[in-house]
Amino acid sequence: MANIKSAIKRIDLTKKQTARNRSEKSRIRTYIRKFNELLEEGKKDEAREVLKTVDKLLKRASHKNLYHKNNAARKLSHLQKKLNNA
Repeated sequence: MANIKSAIKRIDLTKKQTARNRSEKSRIRTYIRKFNELLEEGKKDEAREVLKTVDKLLKRASHKNLYHKNNAARKLSHLQKKLNNA
């Protein structure tokens, strides 16, 4: 355990940031899951709308360094490919 005041503050800050990051990643995964379920049901129009939301969330997350920009682009590319092949 840290004894220095600034180190204690950094630990608290890291806990808050970790919780926020985990929440945001979970939100993105939930939308991706919804997208996949809609594609399985054959609802392409609704899936396209969810894909727009996923796009926005992934781009925002990559901008905030939650995901690397190439990782976000790859995820989006795979989802777009699924939609086109459906």
